[in-house]
Amino acid sequence: MTSFILRAFLTLFVVLDPIGLVPIFLTLAGEYAPKVQMRIIRQAVLVAGGILLVFALFGNNLLRYLGISVEAFQVAAGILLLKIAVDMVFAQQQRETKAEESEAQTRTDISIFPLGTPLIAGPGTLASILVLQGEAAIYPFGTAIVLAIAMFVLLLLYGSLAIAQTLTRWLGRTGINVVSRVLGILLAALAVQYVIDSILALIKKTLF
Repeated sequence: MTSFILRAFLTLFVVLDPIGLVPIFLTLAGEYAPKVQMRIIRQAVLVAGGILLVFALFGNNLLRYLGISVEAFQVAAGILLLKIAVDMVFAQQQRETKAEESEAQTRTDISIFPLGTPLIAGPGTLASILVLQGEAAIYPFGTAIVLAIAMFVLLLLYGSLAIAQTLTRWLGRTGINVVSRVLGILLAALAVQYVIDSILALIKKTLF
């Protein structure tokens, strides 16, 4: 179980990318007063946590309703995470569309959109939650373990955004990009492993 917990933590930490989200947050909320920024961060993390909780509790039921196997979803999730990883490695992170980005600039409250979703609770995060839930099914209280890890990573993200100005001064944009690229390489390896494991599981299920 220890190895699963470490892998789950690494997966969610890399996907949420608390360091890489700092410059995006400052672009969206840098002009606000510190107290307002903290309120935005708090609301965004609560919104993202609520979305992840609902998806963790009902996501598998949705897959069954749509007739999608867990293995097929894991392959799709692995490909999606690989795309995110490639963008991270080349410092081309795009967590929202151009239309969403344009709309965000005109909103007075950015805590729900685009910060809470899709920047924090985006497709990659939701996919990772379901994949990890599938892996955790063999453990007692597997869903609770995954949710606890997700909430812990969200707390780390909360902390990184709360000290966004300090992190930017310490690391600079180049330093942040370096950290994100290293995490992107790790995420790429995890994504490929997801795809391999899922394909092997599908082959085993078909043959036996």
